[in-house]
Amino acid sequence: MRLKDKTAIVTGAGSGFGAGIARRFAAEGAKVLAADIDAAAAQAVADEIGGTPATVDVSCAASVAALAETARAVFGTPDILVNNAGVTHLPAAMEKISEADFDRVFAVNCKSVFLMAEAFVAAMKARGSGAILNVASTAGLSPRPRLSWYNASKGWMITATKAMAVELAPSGVRVNAICPVAGETPLLKSFMGEDTPEMRARFLATIPIGRFSTPEDMGNAACFLCSQEASMITGVALEVDGGRCI
Repeated sequence: MRLKDKTAIVTGAGSGFGAGIARRFAAEGAKVLAADIDAAAAQAVADEIGGTPATVDVSCAASVAALAETARAVFGTPDILVNNAGVTHLPAAMEKISEADFDRVFAVNCKSVFLMAEAFVAAMKARGSGAILNVASTAGLSPRPRLSWYNASKGWMITATKAMAVELAPSGVRVNAICPVAGETPLLKSFMGEDTPEMRARFLATIPIGRFSTPEDMGNAACFLCSQEASMITGVALEVDGGRCI
């Protein structure tokens, strides 16, 4: 029960890594607000873990402000904030990615971190405590070809994590990131371009441990970084990648 009596918001909680994080947090005693752009998915996960669902478009300021109002009504200022919602573009040469796809990737993967900080950081600072976790990617550390702008968005998130950490540390707010390798999530097919045994084998060949990241892997890492056990850790980008970045 490492998160007993803690409150947490997890974005993108309706599936994949976000669902894994939400489940682990709840199992460790946290009261979880499961937020997702897919209302039905958020409801399903919330029902499963005994949490509260919320619908949010993390790239939209008005939607994030509404999420903050919901959180205040449910449990006040959260102890933990997980920026997990993310998207990618399909693999292609960098000059072939459309402007619309570029804008979408940076709105969901980068602007969302700014909007969530705008909505929640002031109250965390005023309280003098908080833990923020950004779900980045090995793509931000060791980029794959043909995913250039997705790679760049995750590199941005890692730098944002460090910038947030150094600024917020005097206020008692810690900020860290986790960097998963590709996993069994709805984004896997988008990363690969096509989900075939051959493409999976090609991806797995780059991971020394020989398997994809799982939602449970992310939940375990997230729980540690957001718990009191990690009270001296801030500004890290923890690779949860089976050795992919070695």
